[in-house]
Amino acid sequence: MNKSSHHSNTLIGWREWVSLPDLGVDWLKAKIDTGARTSSLHAFEIHEFERDGVSWVRFRVKPWQDSQEDAVVVESPVHDRRAVRSSSGHAQERLVVEMLIRLHDREVLAEVTLSNRDEMGFRMLIGREALRRGYLVDPARSFVGGRAPREARRRNRGKE
Repeated sequence: MNKSSHHSNTLIGWREWVSLPDLGVDWLKAKIDTGARTSSLHAFEIHEFERDGVSWVRFRVKPWQDSQEDAVVVESPVHDRRAVRSSSGHAQERLVVEMLIRLHDREVLAEVTLSNRDEMGFRMLIGREALRRGYLVDPARSFVGGRAPREARRRNRGKE
């Protein structure tokens, strides 16, 4: 029996609004990427440090493209390090943290790599490992789980 058959599948589109409840980020536009194994979050000012003999990372997250509004500072234990190959073929070692992602009224714990996505159109990619927990992607649809409130979308104007 297929592991995913234990879940009822939740339909999502190729892009969705997500939240990161543990980080205090209520709205973040994410691209659903079935070609990526691990999810990825735009992070900057990434600094690794040690706390009680354990590797931790401090980083900042900007939920809105071209804006510092609602930026948050996050500290998290380092879960792993991975060599990740970008869509351009360039390999880069990235830090991996675990975080809750709220996608279409469901929360999943996901491994997320930290990277500079300033040049990318989306602050976050949601990869296969998070999606296999009961999501079905319809590439012809967007924002199936609903949209951020108009006030929040205005801050991200022109990026949809």
